[in-house]
Order: sequence, then C-alpha cells, then structure tokens
Amino acid sequence: MHEFPDAKAVVSALAPDEPVILNRPHAAARAARFFVEKFPGKTLYAVKANPSPDLLKIVWDAGVTHYDVASIAEVRLTREAVPEAELCFMHPVKRARAIREAYHEHGVKTFTLDTMEELEKIVTACSDEQGNPAKDLRLLVRLRVSSEHAELSLASKFGVDLADAGELLQVTRQHCDWLGVCFHVGSQAMTPFAFVQALERVRASIADASVVIDMVDVGGGFPSIYPGMEPPPLEDFFSVIHRHFYELPIAYNAELWCEPGRAMCAEYSSLIVLVEKRRDDELYINDGSYGALFDAAHVDWRFPVTALADDLTGPLQEFAFYGPTCDDADYMKGPFMLPADIKAGDYIEIGMLGAYGAAMKTGFNGFGDAEAVNVADEPMFSLYRGDRADPRSSDNVVNLR
Repeated sequence: MHEFPDAKAVVSALAPDEPVILNRPHAAARAARFFVEKFPGKTLYAVKANPSPDLLKIVWDAGVTHYDVASIAEVRLTREAVPEAELCFMHPVKRARAIREAYHEHGVKTFTLDTMEELEKIVTACSDEQGNPAKDLRLLVRLRVSSEHAELSLASKFGVDLADAGELLQVTRQHCDWLGVCFHVGSQAMTPFAFVQALERVRASIADASVVIDMVDVGGGFPSIYPGMEPPPLEDFFSVIHRHFYELPIAYNAELWCEPGRAMCAEYSSLIVLVEKRRDDELYINDGSYGALFDAAHVDWRFPVTALADDLTGPLQEFAFYGPTCDDADYMKGPFMLPADIKAGDYIEIGMLGAYGAAMKTGFNGFGDAEAVNVADEPMFSLYRGDRADPRSSDNVVNLR
C-alpha cells in the first residue's frame, strides 16, 4: 500500500478522479493500546465497525487478543487475518449452521443469546455427532438496556427484558461452563451514566436469578469525537464501570469485558472526495450515502471536513453534499463548514470515517471504487493524543466525579 505524508500529498501525486481512503495505522494502534492499557478488564474489538484485515492485524499487534464477531463471514475473515485470536460470536440471533461451523471448525466457544430458543439452538449445534452436549461453552445472556444517553439507539432489537432475565440466566447456567451477562448502551454514548444505569439492570437480573456469574460484558458505545459531539474523557467511563462492576454480586474472579468498535477505529480512516459541481450552497461530490457517507445521510452525522486547495481563502460557509448516484436520497445536509469560494475541481478531506464509513461502501449505480493509501499525519480529531482540552468544564456534559 502506498504511503504519503498527508491528504494534500495524495492529491498532488494522484489528482484522483475517484475517492481515496486515507488510512492511519498509527492512529488505530494508539487507540487499541489505550483500551488494552487503561480499560480495567479485557478488550474485544467489534469487527463490524471496520472489518479491514489490515486493521484486524493492527489491533492484534497492539495487544487486542479477543474479537467480537457477528456473522459466520466475520468469523472466517477474522480467523484468517489473526489466526490465534479468541473469537466471540456476539450476535444474539444466529443460524444453526453458522453456530455449528463456528464451534466445530473455528474453535469459537463464546456465544451470546437473549431467548430460550437461541439457547437450545446453540446447545444442539455445538453437540458432537452422538448428540453429547459441549462441556466448554461460554454463554452470555444479553439484557435490554436503555439507549437514552447514546446518539444512536440499540435498545429495541436485542436483549431479554429484565422481568424474564432471571429464568433465562438460570437455564443457561445449566448448559455452560462459564456464564456471563452482556448489554449494549447504544452507539456514541455521551456520558458514563449510560453504563451506570445498565449495570444496575445487571445487578437486578443477577439477584433475581441467584446464579454464579463469571463475566460481565459492558459492550460498546464508547464515543469518539465529531463536530458538535465532545464526550468526556474515556478514563471517566472506565472509572465508573470499574467501580460499579466490583459492587455487583458476582464470582470473586469474574471478568470484566468491553467491545469497542467506533472508539477504536474512527480515527483510522478519512476520505478524499472531489467536488464535481457546485449549486449555491450544495456541493456534488463523488462519494455519498451509498458509499462511506451512509451515516452523514441517514442519521445526519456531521463529519469534520477540510478543503485541500491552498488558494481557497474565503470565510467558512455551511454546505450540504449530494453524492454521485442518481438517487435524491444520496444527500447529506451537514452542515459542512468549508471556504465560501470552494468550486468544482477542488478536493475535500472528510475525517473520522474509520468506523462504519469505508466499511459500508457499496457499488450502487456503478459508483464505489476507492483506492486506499496510508498517510502519516494525525486524524482531524483524537481522543488519544493527550492534547485535547478537557470538555468536563462544559455544562453540556454530565460529570460523575
């Protein structure tokens, strides 16, 4: 893979007609090391956030040994990229054939469930040819928790209700060597209090079940930085989680897990796009909602942007983007702040696309080609450089200290 100093050097060397993905391996490695060194438990990388084999190897080399996989395709991909990794099949709804292959062919022992039916499916699929049940299963029961403190909710699709969790934990305990409880507070949780509420539900479910719990997995939801979204330091999240974890009625040697996706890989990638047309305050660019900018279109996510031409000197102005396809829905309202004199033929770098960005590109309408290169400069925003102003002085953030 080619390596350049920064986005301007890429434009100067390539003058690209198609979008270019800029990867920053050093930024992803730094984020992974941060979690490995500072989270008070075990860190799993959530592969769905960005399944790039290069990235899987980067986080492995940085010390992440466990991977949250959500499909048999992710199991195969991750097993090939990092053969010695511990894979955990964390999707609560899985095909029996996928479970069987994951357990018998790829050595997956850890599975998540949220219903009796899924438990029966896992037990049957992992049994041997004579029908003898597996003795080494590690099973996690996923609780439904609130997503009220997250920018994107994950509260409605998965998770057993608290009223039914006790019975499910009791039955699951009978079929596994190692029992855990897990949850997900939603994507981009903006306050540590999200985890306090969820861990209180964990407490209630354990008390109702009266079973030994070997692990608590607080899932993902750890935030990154975007325009208009300034989260507290991740250390605040870790401290609150650690304190409430040790107050739970769990085994003395119980493990604490987390599954960062966005927070670990958001800083890994940015994107160079070409302005193909300007219409007043709307810029037609060569990537969009069917490419790396899905979130910008469908959940109004604001990504940081910068113009790459040195001759643009106008004051910053609000712009919206249209992507390259024929679909009116290929629209990103932003606003994206760019020089007022930007025009067709200019290039823009769009930052913080390592999570759910480059990984979601499609080939719809014949668009979607993108070369990937490495760059050596820093991402537009970072939680991990150590130079960020502490946002807890703002009244917009809940401070739990």
